[in-house]
Amino acid sequence: MAEMIIRKDRRAGRLTFNRPQALNALSHEMALAIDAALQEWRDDPEVALVVIDAEGERAFCSGGDIAAVYRAGLEGDHRVGREFFRDEYRMNARIAEYPKPIVAFMQGFVMGGGVGVGGHASHRIVGDSTQIAMPETGIGLIPDVGGSWLLGHAPGRCGEYLGLTGARIGAGDAIFTGFADSYIPEAEWPALIERLAETGDVAALAPHPRPEAPLEGRDLSAFGGHTVAEIVAALEAAGDEAALKPLRRNSPLSMAATLALVRAARGDASLRDSLARELRFTARATAESDFLEGVRAQIIDKDRNPQWSADASPAHVEAMLAPLGEDEIEWENGK
Repeated sequence: MAEMIIRKDRRAGRLTFNRPQALNALSHEMALAIDAALQEWRDDPEVALVVIDAEGERAFCSGGDIAAVYRAGLEGDHRVGREFFRDEYRMNARIAEYPKPIVAFMQGFVMGGGVGVGGHASHRIVGDSTQIAMPETGIGLIPDVGGSWLLGHAPGRCGEYLGLTGARIGAGDAIFTGFADSYIPEAEWPALIERLAETGDVAALAPHPRPEAPLEGRDLSAFGGHTVAEIVAALEAAGDEAALKPLRRNSPLSMAATLALVRAARGDASLRDSLARELRFTARATAESDFLEGVRAQIIDKDRNPQWSADASPAHVEAMLAPLGEDEIEWENGK
């Protein structure tokens, strides 16, 4: 059975994640398949819009399938990771820049690589089960797949908070922070997808009122600190143990780099700029960060006890985000 079901359905191009047993984790092959389908449909007059959805109730896409990247990195082969991330980011940009509407129906877990697919669509639908997060600092990585762009454009200090802590947010907060556009109860999705395929017209989308957004009223001013240490000190002074817990658990290097990425994204002209900067970290991740140890602790051995050792100094953060020279991401034909 194909891990990504790709077909034309009347007026719609249809992309369906089909790895429910793996929470629809995105593999390199799936990323390439999505990209190829979008290229094929771009100038196809029969395709008026694209619908992205997922099999299973638990997840739209829980993140990237990084097992192959981990195994290769352990063996000293850092090329596998670089190629996966580069191809994935090109696909993320294609979704964001697509000339036809892309409607993403995001139920359950939408994390990491799932945000890279659904979070850049032109019409992003969430429901009652939706749980969105960028939890990469917990595995020694950074919010990538354009996550730094989305976080950087979230209101107030929501971007720093979500990026450093990896906190999960529901439908209301997803819309409030700019990770989604519309709330529609999931029971309505099948009929809605049917109408989209039949009409090829996004006018069929009829959003319901936005659910409550707890982040809207939360004081996140502590996350305005210049450094992670300043943020921690402010949270300690405020007695905010809920926010402090993940900051004490996550990779110091990843958090420091995330802070730099989110703030740099606020000055970026486009998503491409943020993706290119993210690749500078992820291309080096298997060799020069806490990534291998984070994956070991959280995903492979599951002991949840990572032993972080990467240098988290400002100089090393700067080095991790320095241009890659010949390995900088290239955007094919400028498109």
